[in-house]
Amino acid sequence: MDPKTMIDSLGRSGAAIAALMDGLPEEPLRQRPAPERWSPLEILCHLIDEERDDFGARLRSTLEDPTAEWPPIDPQAWVEEHKYNERMPGAVVGEFLVERAASLAWLGEVEAKDLARAYVHPKLGELRAGDLLAAWAAHDLLHLRQLTTTLLDVLGGQAEPYSTRYAMP
Repeated sequence: MDPKTMIDSLGRSGAAIAALMDGLPEEPLRQRPAPERWSPLEILCHLIDEERDDFGARLRSTLEDPTAEWPPIDPQAWVEEHKYNERMPGAVVGEFLVERAASLAWLGEVEAKDLARAYVHPKLGELRAGDLLAAWAAHDLLHLRQLTTTLLDVLGGQAEPYSTRYAMP
């Protein structure tokens, strides 16, 4: 794998995520389409934590010392613990862009030969640095899809008493 392919994907998806969120009014960004679903703001805050504390930290750890234990994470609990929905949306978009730019700069220094370094995960077995990089790019796209679906649901609610059904298959 050429790491540039995954790094470029992270650059594009990061820009798309920020563009979807930037400038939207606070109310729809804080709105959960259902109690068990995250708001758009919660999704973006999750991506910041994943940038720093999951993919970024774990990839860096695997490259520097594949035998070092990864730091624990709890993305589900972080939504409430870190009070995602109470944060200021504009500041969160800016924070995401800063974190992503730093990640892209660091990733640009990673050499393809180093992607074979592997961490042995207690449940998933061997995970190479290249696996983490590819999963990071995929994770972004999964949340980009989640974000657009959530924004579509929020938009549908804002259209009342009108309907968005004409746009739906």
